[in-house]
Amino acid sequence: MKYQEFTGKTVEEAVENGLKELNVARENVEIKVLEEGKKKLFGSIKARVEIAVKEEKEAPVVETTKETVTEKVTENGASDGERAVEFLNGLFKVLKIEEETTLVSEGEKIEINVVSENTTEIIGKHGATIDAIQTLASAVANTGREKYARVVVDCENYRENRERTLQRLAENLAQKSIRLGKKLRLEPMNPYERRIIHATLSEYEGVKTISEGKEPQRYIVIVPDNVQNPDEPAMMVRNDRRSGNDRRYDRNRSDRGRRDNRGGKGGYNKKPYNRGSSNGGTTLKNNDFFGTFLGNSNKND
Repeated sequence: MKYQEFTGKTVEEAVENGLKELNVARENVEIKVLEEGKKKLFGSIKARVEIAVKEEKEAPVVETTKETVTEKVTENGASDGERAVEFLNGLFKVLKIEEETTLVSEGEKIEINVVSENTTEIIGKHGATIDAIQTLASAVANTGREKYARVVVDCENYRENRERTLQRLAENLAQKSIRLGKKLRLEPMNPYERRIIHATLSEYEGVKTISEGKEPQRYIVIVPDNVQNPDEPAMMVRNDRRSGNDRRYDRNRSDRGRRDNRGGKGGYNKKPYNRGSSNGGTTLKNNDFFGTFLGNSNKND
């Protein structure tokens, strides 16, 4: 069994955070208490626990011509996965999205694939729409079930591509954490994405991962074994989703702005020095200040 570390103000809160993160019931996990929460004169020490999901036997499956599904059916003759697919077909009809939804597999994990000419309507910005669709499908599929089944809704291999991106991100940040000897705090992620980060680094030598915060701002902290100051707050890292062209465009636009403020290619606008000013003033030359210095030129400075 693979153990993952979770924290909270108390041991019970740390356990509840872990159960919520792993989407499992308490009777299906093994729990180790690493440290009990304590209150100090200034501040407090968080409780730390390690949780591992117990191994379970896979559900029996039967082969069909197109897909592999379990023999779990409801009273109306439809399986949990088929009910979820039927629900999604109705949802897309209301949203006026033309698609083809297919039940790929069903068991402890129900996999559903959606194909559409306009995938952006299905996936949404940063996967927000498909995550919402997956949440709804999960609620439908798990209605009346004694044991929770994970539901995954995919479109045009978005999940696989996103998983590879997150795996590369996790490995790069793990290397950076070890190199700097500092804890790194990632941006808030949904449970699905956090699970990928945890799984990727679970066997990565030299680091461990913990989840902190509350939904929807729950985030992962990467802690290197060689951390120089364990009490120092984790360094925030930003996953910049902009392309290199966007960043170059921003830099060029910023450079143009600076050149415009200097008055064009030649730098700041300059006026000639005039000793004989009728108003007794003096116009500065070759100076960064603009305008006129008002005063009596015959007096000493």
